[in-house]
Amino acid sequence: MQHVRVILSVAVLLIMAGASLLIGVADISADRLLSADPQAMSVLLTSRIPRLLAICLAGAGLSIAGLIMQQIVQNRFAAPSTTGTIDCALLGYIVSLVAFSELSEWAHLSVIFFFSVAGTLLFIRFLQRLKFKNTALVPLIGIMYGNVVSSLTTFIAYKYDLVQTMSSWRIANFASVLQGNYEFLYLAIPASALAYYYASQFSAASIGESFARNIGLDYQKIVLFGVILVAVLSSAVVMIVGVIPFLGLIVPNLVAIFMGDNIRRNLPWTAYWGTVLVLSCDVLGRLIIFPYEIPISMIISVLGGMVFIALVLRDKSNA
Repeated sequence: MQHVRVILSVAVLLIMAGASLLIGVADISADRLLSADPQAMSVLLTSRIPRLLAICLAGAGLSIAGLIMQQIVQNRFAAPSTTGTIDCALLGYIVSLVAFSELSEWAHLSVIFFFSVAGTLLFIRFLQRLKFKNTALVPLIGIMYGNVVSSLTTFIAYKYDLVQTMSSWRIANFASVLQGNYEFLYLAIPASALAYYYASQFSAASIGESFARNIGLDYQKIVLFGVILVAVLSSAVVMIVGVIPFLGLIVPNLVAIFMGDNIRRNLPWTAYWGTVLVLSCDVLGRLIIFPYEIPISMIISVLGGMVFIALVLRDKSNA
């Protein structure tokens, strides 16, 4: 049964990957690729393959970031988009454009990463002081916190005439991904590998600080390490693609509903379904008003919002 599930999963991924490579304004049909048409090969190598890889890395990375966040915050509705991490990353991006515009992209990524870590740690420290942690209350506080950070970002953008730049990053779109401008997303690979290696520690931290200390773990270090991984995964996606809302929230929850709460077993499937979901939404965005494209963030916002409400209602009915 397990082998059948893996074979079907690989087949679905290959079908979606093939659709992503072939669907678009530029005609690169299989016939033209097999005949080594120079124009079709150029489009394939400079645009379609980088776009496909960016989708896979961003989808898997943000979904894993959501899974880690839910473990260290001990809340199934926590995710980079509901704990202020994404908003802090966007603030870091605007600050890097204002203060370090002459520096390299690595410097910009470092600034985004710093703001993501600092903002997320501030939110977690606040949560640790709360006596009542209702399941739905935590994401609501996170969304409010994110709105405050977002307001500050908007103010800076207005002051330095960066509103248009900021708006473009709020709407994630893979159409601008080309060879040479997406490679930072490869940071998702080592970050995901580390998340898998330390999965048992994150799982222990999800039970609580007392349990983690009783089995000899340094709870605060585990939380800090988890925040760093979440920040790395979120920062790279925000810098290259933009903001993809709800992805880190809905995918880990849907995987957990069907596979249980074993984080080590769920992590590869979370990465897989995150990839398939982003691939599906991206292909759908290219087809709805073809030859124009709908940004993927619009499709995932609608889908993620409905799933989020369904999860809240399901959690309430199971309480």
